[in-house]
Amino acid sequence: MLEPKPILGDRATTFATGIDCWNILTDETHSLYLFSFLLTADLDKAKQCFFRGMGECDEEISVFVASAQTRARRRILNTAIWMIMPAPERADDSPFSFHKGWRTSGRTSLFDAILGLNAFERFVHVMSALEKHSDDDCSILLRCSRRDVMIARTVALERLASTYNACDQAVEAVGAWRTKFANHCA
Repeated sequence: MLEPKPILGDRATTFATGIDCWNILTDETHSLYLFSFLLTADLDKAKQCFFRGMGECDEEISVFVASAQTRARRRILNTAIWMIMPAPERADDSPFSFHKGWRTSGRTSLFDAILGLNAFERFVHVMSALEKHSDDDCSILLRCSRRDVMIARTVALERLASTYNACDQAVEAVGAWRTKFANHCA
């Protein structure tokens, strides 16, 4: 005879206490801070964004353990959007103009190339390409149309392809981390 199986299994769903949440997030501190920095492109704003996101997550005691990191990333993203207020460029702005800090010749790291994107393109690139958010999710969070998101992603990828000179990505990532955050992480 068929017996009903429990939907959630025999394990009880565990909730994270404030300490559990903080322990989970401290394991991901570097990743979360880098996420903040890629969104804001400013060390001071990244620090503010990171601490606001962590503070809001710490206030929520009854968070599922499995979703603590996801919730922290969403809090950081929402805080960065609130701080930077990225918006699509207007028709009178040239979508292919170079921004300050861009180098058109010589060696440019992928990290620097991403930071060189304008705010909206950078947010769309980080959200869609690095964080795997859908176009719909990006457009809702950034309060713009799906078309704006698709255009910004295309422009960002074209700019990154034209300015980034490929090299050993692992060595580049470690070097960029050490250079950008040597004096800012405690």
